[in-house]
Amino acid sequence: MVMQGLNFIFIILEVLVLFNLLIIVHELGHFLAARWRGLHVERFGIWFGKPLWERTFGGVKYSWGSIPAGGFVALPQMAPMEALEGESEVSYADLPKIGAIDKIIVAFAGPLFSFGLALFFACVVWIIGQPVSETDTTTVVGYVVPGSPAEQAGILPGDRVLEIDGGPVDRWSGIGDAVTWRVVSSVGETIAIKVDRNGESKELVATPTRAETKFWERASLRQIEMIPVQTPIVAEVQANSPAERAGIEVNDVIEAVNSIKLYNPRGLSRYIQENPDEELVLDIRRNDQPVQVTLRPVMPVYPEEYKEEKRVMIGVLWDLSGNITITHPGPWEQINDSVMKMANTFKALFAAKSDIGAQHLSGPVGIMRIYYLLFESEFGWRLALWFSVLLNVNLALLNLLPIPVLDGGHIVMATIEGLFRRPIPFWILNYVQAGCALLVIGYILYLTFYDVQDLPWKREKVPEIYFAAPSAKTVPAVEPATAR
Repeated sequence: MVMQGLNFIFIILEVLVLFNLLIIVHELGHFLAARWRGLHVERFGIWFGKPLWERTFGGVKYSWGSIPAGGFVALPQMAPMEALEGESEVSYADLPKIGAIDKIIVAFAGPLFSFGLALFFACVVWIIGQPVSETDTTTVVGYVVPGSPAEQAGILPGDRVLEIDGGPVDRWSGIGDAVTWRVVSSVGETIAIKVDRNGESKELVATPTRAETKFWERASLRQIEMIPVQTPIVAEVQANSPAERAGIEVNDVIEAVNSIKLYNPRGLSRYIQENPDEELVLDIRRNDQPVQVTLRPVMPVYPEEYKEEKRVMIGVLWDLSGNITITHPGPWEQINDSVMKMANTFKALFAAKSDIGAQHLSGPVGIMRIYYLLFESEFGWRLALWFSVLLNVNLALLNLLPIPVLDGGHIVMATIEGLFRRPIPFWILNYVQAGCALLVIGYILYLTFYDVQDLPWKREKVPEIYFAAPSAKTVPAVEPATAR
């Protein structure tokens, strides 16, 4: 328990360091450009809230806040924010006017530094490698949920998906030419699916479904309920189980059950539940050598208060990550992939009849949750750095949108000032900036409302079960969610 607590704290610190670095580097770009162009820099702060440390150097007040949420730079000559931040120590009217080109340079410096950090992280990922799961890169179906739209369409485990909704696919997950993305971003009542089955092309049609959600929950997206191929690797063999008695070992790959090829660990679980009294002959690959074992599943011992459906099992836990390979994508390949992901997301957001809406994006809480999940992996830093490439590219491009209060908005207003050769009146700038800032903050709070629902406030309670030994001695409990 102590080690779990320390691990949780360590992961939280890792998340805060990386998340804050992304924002601080962006603000540092604005700060350095402002100093270079001779703008008045009122404050430069790391974190928000009541300052834990505060000093003034060279006319700039530097601070270290108490709330670990990025940083900020106060540049009153760029655009006044008195309606939100309160009155500045220096009156906007008393400050010397700056040229449009200076404003454009300072505004553009933030996204430029974010892009530069993305490129730096991409170079690091190129060197140390990016972990890629077999379930991400394949288009082969590993398991079809019974009674699902995929099963009703005639899709079978082992089918290689070629096209979905008229678009080609080259991987299972992700945004773009991916199986899951083609499904969730489709707009028709049915989805055309083209698969290759044993060298023969087949055209199938599925009618997608959506899981029911409460009105306060993030709306679910389309699904046809199938998952990719995954090597059934044994991670643990439970004591006193049929698997232990049959001689199954950790890292065994169970390739077939009763001559039926397995494309995913769930395939074995389904076969056992559909044939609970049948003797099983398992074809196993162990250290590249074929092994065959025979066993019969049994009912483990459940707690007396357990009232849910009980299942027979053989007593193995699966390696749910499957086979992992380390790839080394080039820096520009990573940058281009991040740009295309963002382009496809916006295309889906504004597509007519699309189920993907503004609520399906992630705010700060959702982003930190993703970082936490990545750091939980044994490849934590590699995955986190890869995700940081995507996030920095998004931060750079989103900030260039022509919305007042964003960097793109500053550039647009500076361009207008340059064209008309006169500054925009103070009162217009103040209210436009404040109004747009409130809209942006409101949208972030809107996303946060949904993001906090994804946090693991409480975990599903699973029954503590065990396989009874001849002496009825209790053995360590397992979680049947991953036991088979």
